[in-house]
Amino acid sequence: MIARFSTPEMTALWSEQNRYDTWTRVEVLAAEAQAELGHVPAAALADIRRALAPLAARVAELERDREHEVLSFLAAYCEPMPEDSARWVHLGMTSYDLVDTALGCTLAQATDLVLDAARRLCRVLVDRAIEHWDTVCIGRTHGVHAEPTTFGHKLAGFAFGIDRSIRRVAAARAAVAVGTISGAVGTYALIDPFVEEYVCRALDLGIEPVPTQVVARDRHAELAVAIATLGVCIESIALEFRLLQRTEVREVEECRTGAYQGSSAMPHKRNPTKSERICGLARLLRGAVGPMLENVALWHERDLAHAAVERVALPELLTVGHYMATLTTDLVATLDVATERMRDTVAGSRGLAFSSVVLARLLERGVEREQAYRAVQAAAADAVRSGTDFRKVLASNGIDVEELDAELFLTNHHVIRRRLEALAEPKE
Repeated sequence: MIARFSTPEMTALWSEQNRYDTWTRVEVLAAEAQAELGHVPAAALADIRRALAPLAARVAELERDREHEVLSFLAAYCEPMPEDSARWVHLGMTSYDLVDTALGCTLAQATDLVLDAARRLCRVLVDRAIEHWDTVCIGRTHGVHAEPTTFGHKLAGFAFGIDRSIRRVAAARAAVAVGTISGAVGTYALIDPFVEEYVCRALDLGIEPVPTQVVARDRHAELAVAIATLGVCIESIALEFRLLQRTEVREVEECRTGAYQGSSAMPHKRNPTKSERICGLARLLRGAVGPMLENVALWHERDLAHAAVERVALPELLTVGHYMATLTTDLVATLDVATERMRDTVAGSRGLAFSSVVLARLLERGVEREQAYRAVQAAAADAVRSGTDFRKVLASNGIDVEELDAELFLTNHHVIRRRLEALAEPKE
């Protein structure tokens, strides 16, 4: 269940009661605007303001007879009001003036929670990248040893990925933080545009420029894509940790408590459970993108095909995205980094990780590229086949090279560190 991955703040935002609380706020603001225009009597406005948001249970009870959630909400909301006041509620509005404007408010708040969690993740990635900037480890391409890099370099790449995701989610937040109070097909036929301006300004929402009764659903699709992309960037971190925690590698390990038990049958197991959970949840985010894209095209001025999808997909996207960012922050902050094991892995390559340096040295001496490449390749193959140190094979083949060291690959590494430190600087 999605509730398992939700914080109290996120759970409250997506609760039915919060939906009706937010709808009530929209109705009160709309009534205030209508009163300023002289359309709602002062006494009625006082009653509208005084009425509490209806309980979700009462709305559900009334909906059994009406089969219309908004009408049931309005009936429950108006129950304590005098009839002369109740008739001014929802004046000139259609259902989705209420629903979409309130949804824009909730989406903005939920997205802010995701952004806060993503910023915390970015900060901890930067901190640990700087901590391990000089922790040499083997780089891998295609899963195969390549050249030396540093663990800090790996984490720095993830930090920038999260930073880009933050920018995407922030842009999507602006896209969905809009409302519309424009009437049945968005023409303002029975409602003054001032009401929309008043309500949206009070809720800190933008206004849909050309309403069609509903807010355009490409906005919500943009948010879905941005959250799913954040999820993929987070998944990349967790996947790297899973691969580095394999028994054959053992370069990192998730932090364990004394209560940890990895297997019901094999007590020795120490599995990358958090990382695996993060990777699995990223699939849910990607799975929600398709339905949200399908929601963009509606019949004519509107239909209701999108509504049920959004009831599931939007809370899921934001709840899971927030949980993934929060869990990964803890995972990165507490990760056990086996620095000596990383250095031993580089040394264990018996010099093969330096083949590109050897090739470069031969080219500098004027050896033709194809000849140089084939000579180094053959020496590498001999070293692998015989289990001999690469340097000895090179020497036996008449290829003399100076001392090979990981620092050869890190001469200009300070350039990347400066970029990382700039990312850590407070934004104005």
